[in-house]
Amino acid sequence: MKRKKIIQISKILLDIIFLIPIILISIISRVSRKNFDIGLGPEPLINNIYHKKALELYGYKVETFVNSVYYITDQFDIRSDKFLKGPLKIFRSYYLFLFSIFRYKCLYFYFTGGALGFNPILWIIEPFLYRIASVKTVLMPYGGDVQVMSRSPNLLFKDTLSKDYPIYKFRRESIEKKIDLWTKYADHIISGCEWVDYMYHWNTLMLGHFSIDTEKWKSASSNKSNTIKILHAPNHRNIKGTEFFIKAVEELKSENYPVELILLEKVSNDKIKEVMETVDIVADQLIIGWYAMFALEAMSMEKPVLGYIRKDLESLYICSGLIEPEELPLIKCSPLTIKEDIKAVISNRDNIYKIGKISREFVIKHHSIEYVGKVFDSINKSIGILPKNNFN
Repeated sequence: MKRKKIIQISKILLDIIFLIPIILISIISRVSRKNFDIGLGPEPLINNIYHKKALELYGYKVETFVNSVYYITDQFDIRSDKFLKGPLKIFRSYYLFLFSIFRYKCLYFYFTGGALGFNPILWIIEPFLYRIASVKTVLMPYGGDVQVMSRSPNLLFKDTLSKDYPIYKFRRESIEKKIDLWTKYADHIISGCEWVDYMYHWNTLMLGHFSIDTEKWKSASSNKSNTIKILHAPNHRNIKGTEFFIKAVEELKSENYPVELILLEKVSNDKIKEVMETVDIVADQLIIGWYAMFALEAMSMEKPVLGYIRKDLESLYICSGLIEPEELPLIKCSPLTIKEDIKAVISNRDNIYKIGKISREFVIKHHSIEYVGKVFDSINKSIGILPKNNFN
């Protein structure tokens, strides 16, 4: 605890020391030649790797940059954790900020903020520093960066979040402040998923900004055994409804249904893909009410996905013209119906293949790098960012 206080005090002192120099350097960077159109970071999210491909498809020169990496993937272009180690890691945010304002014309990042997003003082003026530096900002949510639970209508989500992350309650005020800050001062804001519950303004509404390389995530084989295999890979068990999946499958097995649940936790994205190739169905989540990357990876591989879809969210996206009625290919289920839903789908193996085909078509239409790249291209042009290499 004492060490944490020392680190926090050190960060505050460094922010004070660097305040004036960073403002002056931001002014200088305004007239510098920026060699890249777009920078994606600093959160080490796999979304950014696909977003880079999507933007490059439309002629943009793009880089990903991060402070550090998670276990999911480390395939980012710029990693400050490779050379700023040990005591020097306290300088990573300053380095990445200065690096980014001289290198990128536009930054795509999340509501945690840019490179200075976790600095105790400088996060407050970060939007203004980008304006001084003549760097455009496009803001996207990813989940925990906007989930203010006092704004959520989903009581079960509140309950499960409290179980998985009991200290999350201490972040509410900080999250609200960052939503307010970037909503006011970002050049463009994207929303989608259930993130709309927590945000009060957006410029572009999407089903979710997630993009995926449908050529990489393409099934080359299938399960040949008589047992129906279901994959579930939770990063937080309560929020994903893991125990409901486990209970349902165990009960079905006791009733002699040929079904098996495969659980994967804290494994790399490559491992997920390897195992997903061998299963029949993917179990996504039963709580939040929408889908994200794991479901898209499965659908792209022609795997039917079990998941809870909130009717109000589906209605929003239908009324907004983003999808047609009954277009969502997910097998809709809930904690109260999951056993019967699994029983229904495993009783007809041919239907599993049919849903899988439709699922891949949905992903290609709404989440391929081609589709998301087109949306991003439109956003960039609306804020004055044109690609260096326009191949279209």
